[in-house]
Amino acid sequence: HSNLQTDNMKKKLYLNPKFLHTNSTSHTWPFGAIAELIDNAYDPDVSAKQFWIDKTTIKSQDCLTFMDNGAGMDYDKMYKMLSFGFSDKKTIKGHVPVGLYGNGFKSGSMRLGKDTIVFSKNGESMCVGLLSQTYLQEIHAENVIVPIVSFKRVGHLQDILQYSLFQTEEELLCELNAINAINAYSDTESTGTRIIIWNLRKTSTDKSEFVFETGCNDIQIPSEVYESEKKKYKQPSHVFLSSPESDFSLRAYCSILYLKPRMQIIICGQKVKTQLISKSLEHIVKNKYKPTFLNRKSIPITFGYNTKSKEHYGVMMYHKNRLIKAYERVGCQNKGNEKGVGVIAVIECNFLKPTHNKQDFDYTEDYRRTMNALGEKLEEYWNAIRLKKGSNTTLPIPKCPDQNWVQCDEMKCQKWRKLPDGIDVNKLPEKWFCRYNPDPMFRFSTNEVESRISNNTEIIKGPMEVEKCSSVEAFRPNLMKLEEIPKENKISFEQHAKSDVEHQEGMTPTTSKTSLFSNIDIDLMPSHEAQKQQDNLLDLLEATARERDELRELVQEKEIKLLKLTMEKHCSHQSIQTDPSEEQNYKTLYLQATQCIEELRQERDELKRKQEVLQIKAEKEAQDEVCRDRLKAKDGEHSSTTSICENIEDEMALQVDLLLREMDKLRGLRYNIARLLVTYVPALDLDQVNYDCEVIDEILNQVIQDMYPTETTIT
Repeated sequence: HSNLQTDNMKKKLYLNPKFLHTNSTSHTWPFGAIAELIDNAYDPDVSAKQFWIDKTTIKSQDCLTFMDNGAGMDYDKMYKMLSFGFSDKKTIKGHVPVGLYGNGFKSGSMRLGKDTIVFSKNGESMCVGLLSQTYLQEIHAENVIVPIVSFKRVGHLQDILQYSLFQTEEELLCELNAINAINAYSDTESTGTRIIIWNLRKTSTDKSEFVFETGCNDIQIPSEVYESEKKKYKQPSHVFLSSPESDFSLRAYCSILYLKPRMQIIICGQKVKTQLISKSLEHIVKNKYKPTFLNRKSIPITFGYNTKSKEHYGVMMYHKNRLIKAYERVGCQNKGNEKGVGVIAVIECNFLKPTHNKQDFDYTEDYRRTMNALGEKLEEYWNAIRLKKGSNTTLPIPKCPDQNWVQCDEMKCQKWRKLPDGIDVNKLPEKWFCRYNPDPMFRFSTNEVESRISNNTEIIKGPMEVEKCSSVEAFRPNLMKLEEIPKENKISFEQHAKSDVEHQEGMTPTTSKTSLFSNIDIDLMPSHEAQKQQDNLLDLLEATARERDELRELVQEKEIKLLKLTMEKHCSHQSIQTDPSEEQNYKTLYLQATQCIEELRQERDELKRKQEVLQIKAEKEAQDEVCRDRLKAKDGEHSSTTSICENIEDEMALQVDLLLREMDKLRGLRYNIARLLVTYVPALDLDQVNYDCEVIDEILNQVIQDMYPTETTIT
C-alpha cells in the first residue's frame, strides 16, 4: 500500500510500513533469507574474506548475529543499502556480484525477525542504521522510516537508542568495537559490518524456527518444524525418501552455497568446510550444452555420482556462482525406475533469470528447454557409465570423489589446492595451509591454482564405447576391443581421471602380441602345436605385465598415503625425543638398506638384460630351426619347434622365479626398517604400507635429514 502526495507538480512515492512484512514473504525458506545476507558480504563491493553467523542473547532477547570483515559502509552507502531497489554493484576483477534487485537485505532480514540493527565501519567513519517494524508501529509511522546515525554527522541517534536493544551511545560503540576485534591481528585498519536481528519469527505453533546446536556448532531447523513446513520451504516436486542435509542444516547449506567458494563462513565459532561441488563427485564427466536461443559459446555441465548419499541426486543449478536450485531431478530421474539414481549434474545458468528470492528461476520457455536438454544429457551419461562398468544395474554407491580439493586458510591466499589421491580430507588439520601440500610445486600461497586438472581426461565417445586416456590406464595392455557403436548414439564427454600422476619413471606401455615377436614370421611355422605353445607363452607374459601394472598402481596409492602421514608429522606441534643410540641405529640401517637396495637394483637390471638376451636368442633359434625344419620331414619340424618353445618357457619361468625371490628379500628388509621408523613416525601404519615400492626408503631418508640436517643425504 502506497500514499501518493502532490506538491507543486512533484510526486513522491511513499512506502507503507506493512510492506516490510509483505516483502519478506518472498522467502518461504529461512536459509534462503540468510543466504541474502551472505551474498551481500560476498559481493565485490564488500569482498569480505570471512563471514560469521552466530546466536546470542541481548537483554533476554534471542538474536541472530551476522558479521563480516569486508569494506564496510559510510552513511551514504548504508542509506542506499537500506533503501529499496537501489543496486549499483559491478563486476570487479572477474568477481561477478550476486545481487541484482537491491532488495535482498530488506527481504532477508525481515524474514528472519521483525527488527534489525546494522553497525558498519569503513575506516573513515562508523555508522548505525535501524530497520525495525516494532519502531514503526510504536511511532505510528505512515511511511517506512530508517534511522541512521554516523559518528561524523548528525543523525537519528535518539530514535535508535529508544527503540533498539541498545539504550546508550556506549553500548553502540561496544558493538562497533566488535568489528575491530575480528581484525585484531591484521596490520590494516579494521573494517566490516555487524548485523543483529531480534524478535525472531516463530511458526504458527509459536515455536522457534531454529534450534542452535552447541555440540555440532550449527543452526538447524527442528525436525518437527521442518516436517510441518516442508511444503512451504521447497517445491512440492521435491519428494525425497530423506531430505538432503542442506534443507535443514545451515552448515550443510553454506558448504554448497557457492560453486567456487571465495569467502570463509564461520557458524557458531566453527568454520564451514566449503566444497567444490563439481570436484566432489565420482566418475566425473564433463559435457557441454549450447542453447539454441543464445548466440554464445557452450555452457559446461559436470556429471558425476554423489559420494555421500544415493538418495540425493539431481541438478545443482547455480547463477553467477550462487546456488539457486539444489537436487532438481530431470528426465529419467523423475520416472519410477533406477535410471539416473545417484547422478548429480552441476551447471552455472547465467543465461537464465532467477526469481527475487534466488531460490528458483523464472518459468520461461528458455528454462523449460534447458531442463529438457539436461534430462537428455543426464540419461546419456547414465547409459555411458553403465556400459563402461559392464553392468546393466545401478552402480554401487561411490565411496570417495575422483579428486580431493582443500582451501588454504591463509587470509591473503584462500586458494583451492588439489591433493594427491588417497588423502582423506576429513583427517586434515582444522586449519590447512598451502605449505602443508604434499606437492612441492604448490606449497606457497604465491603459486597459481593448479591447471593440470584439465589435462588428464577420459573421453567417452558414445554410450557404447569408452576410450581411456588417464595416465594409469595407458600402461595396461589392450586385450579387448569394444563393439561398434551406432552413429546416432554417439555423444562426447571429457572425464577427469582419478589419478593425477603422469608418466612416472619406469612405467612403459606393455608390449602387445604383434610387437613382442615382430621379427618372427608366424606363417613359416609348420606346426599348429608350436603356434599354440607360443601363444600360451605370450599370454603368460601379458598376464605378468598386467599384474605388474596393477601393483604399481597400488604402490602409487600407498606412497601418497605415506606422504600424507609425513605431512601430518610436520604439522603437529609435538616434539618426539629420540635416543642418540637409536639415531645412530637409524643411520646404520639406512646405509645398509641403501646399499642392499642398490645391489638388488643392479641384479634386477641384470636379470632384465638376460631376459632380453634370452628372448632375442629364442627368436633367432626359432627362425633357424624353422629354416632347417623346412628341409626335413614335417614330423621332424613339429618336434624341434615344440622343443624350442618349451625351452623358452622354462627359461622365462626360471628368471621370473629368481626375480620374485630377490624382491622378497628387499620387502623383508623394508619391513624391518619400517618397524624401527614407527617410533619416530607414529602415524605410520605397518599394515597399510606397500613394501614393494620405495616409500620406506624416502621416509628413512627424510628421518636422517631431520637428525643430521647439515649432512649430505645418501641416495
